[in-house]
Amino acid sequence: MNKHPLTTIITGSSSGIGLEIAHALLNDGANVVLNGRDSEKLAEVAAALGEPQRVTTVAGNIGDSKTGEALVRTALAQFGRVDVLVNNAGTFAPRPFIEVTEEELDGYLNSNLRGTYLTTQAVVRQMKAQGEGGAIVNIGTVLIDHAIGSFPASAPLVSKGGVHALTHSLAAELAPDAIRVNMVAPGVVRTPLHGHVDVDAFGGIALLDRVGEVGEISDAVRYLAGAAFVTGHILPVDGGFITGRA
Repeated sequence: MNKHPLTTIITGSSSGIGLEIAHALLNDGANVVLNGRDSEKLAEVAAALGEPQRVTTVAGNIGDSKTGEALVRTALAQFGRVDVLVNNAGTFAPRPFIEVTEEELDGYLNSNLRGTYLTTQAVVRQMKAQGEGGAIVNIGTVLIDHAIGSFPASAPLVSKGGVHALTHSLAAELAPDAIRVNMVAPGVVRTPLHGHVDVDAFGGIALLDRVGEVGEISDAVRYLAGAAFVTGHILPVDGGFITGRA
């Protein structure tokens, strides 16, 4: 994997954590395939990155297997290979358990779990064909290990919990192919996902008494993408949230 620029597919990369990961990997010299549902926004983001020879885009919902297949085809057409997949796309919002509708539950399962599963299938097929290994980095959440009573989020957490399980399962299954599978589990991070909410008000739940920044998540992704002797690891990036309280 070190004889050529790495080619990385990043789902949900038109804003927030995904876009910051794209910035970081481009700075490291990688080729990047961006993904999001809004083709116009993707085009604007790709242009703003300022590396037209190393950036391409695929618009589409990852809950549809055709999107994962298109991501792989595009990576091959533009850059000749796939080395890294970052499964960042997903949705997350609080809702009391008894108020969650079937449609909402299906939406979380489709975008967070099914989308990650299907996109990974498409990428792993290509990595196996290349025969040179690869790296998959999933984005989860520390709330799987430490829930908050005042922040009910059973539906997204069920779907993200499936991605945690998938990380461990695939790390074991794909190790003979030198395909490493790890996860970054963020705590509260300042992203557009929070809308107009005062995200800094959540800083006190972490030992470091602040919320995280997107660059701190991208640093963790970069580490796991290149850590040749690490697989099956869930890396919390949470300021000490699951460790204790100040």
